[in-house]
Amino acid sequence: MDPLALLLPLAESAGPGFVRDLAVVLCVAAVTTVLFQRLHQPVVLGYLLAGLIVGPHLFFHLVGDQGTIQTLSELGVILLMLSIGLEFRFAKLVELGPSAAFTTVVEVGLMLWLGFSAGHLLGWNTRECLFAGGIVAVSSTLLIRKVFTELHVEPRIREIVTGVLVFEDLVAVLLLAVLTALSAGAEFDASIVGEAALRLGVFLALTIGVGLLVVPRAFRAILSLKRKETVLVAAIGLSFALALLAEKAQCSSALGAFLAGMLIAESGQGEWVEELIRPVRDMFAAIFFVSVGMLIDPRLLLVHWPAVAVLAAVVLVGKVVGVSFGTFLTGKDTTTALRSGLCMAQIGELSFVIAAIGVSSKAAGEFLYPVAVGVSSLTAFLSPWLIRESAPIASFLDARLPRALSTFTHLYGSWIASIRSKTSRDKRWKSIRRAAIVVLLDGGLLAGLLIAGSVGLDRFAGHVVRWTEIEPRWARALVIGAIAGLCVFPWTGIARGAKRLAVTLSEMAIPPVAAGRMDSGAAPRRALVVGLQFAIVLCIGVPIAVVTEPFLPRFASPAVVLVLVTPVAFMLWRSATNLDGHVRAGAEIIVEVLAHAPKDERTRALEEVTAILPGLGELTLVRIDSGGPAAERTLRELGKELLQGASVVAIVRGEVRLALPGGNERLRGGDLVALTGSPEAVERAVKLLSPEPERVDSSTTPRPTIGSVP
Repeated sequence: MDPLALLLPLAESAGPGFVRDLAVVLCVAAVTTVLFQRLHQPVVLGYLLAGLIVGPHLFFHLVGDQGTIQTLSELGVILLMLSIGLEFRFAKLVELGPSAAFTTVVEVGLMLWLGFSAGHLLGWNTRECLFAGGIVAVSSTLLIRKVFTELHVEPRIREIVTGVLVFEDLVAVLLLAVLTALSAGAEFDASIVGEAALRLGVFLALTIGVGLLVVPRAFRAILSLKRKETVLVAAIGLSFALALLAEKAQCSSALGAFLAGMLIAESGQGEWVEELIRPVRDMFAAIFFVSVGMLIDPRLLLVHWPAVAVLAAVVLVGKVVGVSFGTFLTGKDTTTALRSGLCMAQIGELSFVIAAIGVSSKAAGEFLYPVAVGVSSLTAFLSPWLIRESAPIASFLDARLPRALSTFTHLYGSWIASIRSKTSRDKRWKSIRRAAIVVLLDGGLLAGLLIAGSVGLDRFAGHVVRWTEIEPRWARALVIGAIAGLCVFPWTGIARGAKRLAVTLSEMAIPPVAAGRMDSGAAPRRALVVGLQFAIVLCIGVPIAVVTEPFLPRFASPAVVLVLVTPVAFMLWRSATNLDGHVRAGAEIIVEVLAHAPKDERTRALEEVTAILPGLGELTLVRIDSGGPAAERTLRELGKELLQGASVVAIVRGEVRLALPGGNERLRGGDLVALTGSPEAVERAVKLLSPEPERVDSSTTPRPTIGSVP
């Protein structure tokens, strides 16, 4: 169906002025997008430039009726959210797994927190800080997909980033609904938040519950007619109907359109419907982005350039740290994690929608639009370069990690892979789920106490003054002390629960030995326990900071997170240092085994070493060919290309025996090299270094007792 056909009734009723304005908008947009495509830049920036050109803030005003263009732009938002919803299925969310969800929680939580704190630094009010957090939290799906296609990014990076983007879009839709609800009212308080949360929950429950019973069956019946125009009209009609219902429920119309797409996707033909509506969506989405550009006042952009610089720095640093850290904690090697973070260091189309809600509802000043556009433009220009150079940047950063942390990061992925290999029939999973629920409940209780104490501080202090007749300042101090005392209990519960979870999980990766016998796996198990504790506390602490930030005094929530995270971070450093000594001792043993064992006995001997010294990862032997890609190159050079995420434990070269060699060590033809690291990293390195490795897989080897090596 021709998208322009949908505009004919509106054009006839609006008169020739509408046709002229629409012609100007589309023609200028066509020119600017062609220009930006030639410059290998996102076409969204071309649309924004077109809006700036035809808008009212330059010397000439080419569009007469800006209101009509704004109305059409709202259609673009609804169709854009419909197409995003069509990519979602509940089965797809399950398939992507908890890894992408965990990374999204860490990354989006960190960005909401950093954006809110940056707004405070800039002197914005609470609502403007909330919108600042929402704007910087969402990456650009369209930009990333385009750059990935052009640069042919490796599948492993593409899969990680795509999974995070899916959950990030889901969070963005919820943010749109929450921010829309919170933009009403003169003051921001707990009652508004509670009412908005209840209204949103009821709307989601009714829409999804009833929709799943009706919409997929209805659309399968419509699809059976095999009439494209019927399917197109039905899909767009449903999206506008649910958008209207969402507005009536005082939620975001974007949420209704997204739910319409998600319900249609459950029919099993979401991709086909998405292709069908794409021309219509692109038409109105272009008008939406042009309308955003029309609202950009260059003078406001110049006045608020410090805000653009601060928020752009938050995006570039926060996105890389959040995605990289979350990805690493799920078991990926540091190079892969860093590259994934570098790929997502930008904001995009949904950020404009969030800014539009803030400005149109008067919850934020008009400066929010140009600031969002400035941040998006700056990060969008840098993003292709960051994605293209992600491999050398990640290798540079990985090579400069302290030795103890480098050892820990290279082995952590192998431990997580060992935990994942345990089947769901393992009885320990039941206790793990129970402990996780307790930790979540303690986290919710801690957040509730902090919010209740902050909101009711003056009221509680007033009661204390009336009961005891002490001075108000002492009454406030007494109430604050009581609240802090109450918070100790859930904080202690989080710490204990996190340790209980971490110990159970670590014993699945590195089983303990019987009582009374020397436990050679104590050092790596202890490091894994602390690492998992850190991941669990971070996963709980960041959402607590996000939820409590609007209610607590400025910069109080960072103190809460520091109280939770700092002790665990200190223990992690100590455990990593002990682990480095354990690995060094193991490397010395490996060198001696490789030097003295006959060729046909090396694998068996290393299996025994691995069993005696558990936690050394998946050891793999590689023989360096004289004409191979690793010959005559230093380990530091290889770390940038072939050994990303894997480390060399030992090298045997005739009479030369090297345990944990340094980065300046050069490999020679005929060297026997022992690699370790996460399974993915080792397998990737082996394919590049040697086609026929000698692998040591300790998971299938019986574990001998200490001293049983001949």
